[in-house]
Amino acid sequence: MLPVDPYRLLQVHPEADAEIIQVAYRKLARRHHPDVAPSPDAARRMAELNAARDLLLDPARRAAYDRERIAGRTAVEDAAASTGGVGGRSPTGPWASAAAPGNPSGSALPFGRYAGWSLAEIARRDLEYIEWLDRMPIGRPYRAQLDAILRRAGRGGASASPERARGLFRRR
Repeated sequence: MLPVDPYRLLQVHPEADAEIIQVAYRKLARRHHPDVAPSPDAARRMAELNAARDLLLDPARRAAYDRERIAGRTAVEDAAASTGGVGGRSPTGPWASAAAPGNPSGSALPFGRYAGWSLAEIARRDLEYIEWLDRMPIGRPYRAQLDAILRRAGRGGASASPERARGLFRRR
């Protein structure tokens, strides 16, 4: 077993499909590859990313890991729970944001760096994340709300080009 939860390491939701996992891996690999960002722990970080991707992209290994994770929380989650992390539903790590502000409006995201935040709260803090979510398959359930938020911000809708309004990776 990996010393770190592969979903948290790759910053993806446990229900993410293979396409999203691969995109997340490539983004992190570009950032942490030893040739790009030489640091003392770059090789270790890349090895962790590779192991997490290999586990999550192999359906049999992923299913076994998910069964183990669901049956009893992994040691990583137990340690995080004792410090207020995963068990307490507050994200930890370099991608984590602060606790959700007190003005919820719209659907709350159950994944990512803004887990527990509503879409309106995220839009007030990080509109670029809303744009990213609008382009990604994982944002499909929130499409109407995302389009409304982006139109109000002047970054979508009728004022945008047809390709921009549709979303770069969106399948309709």
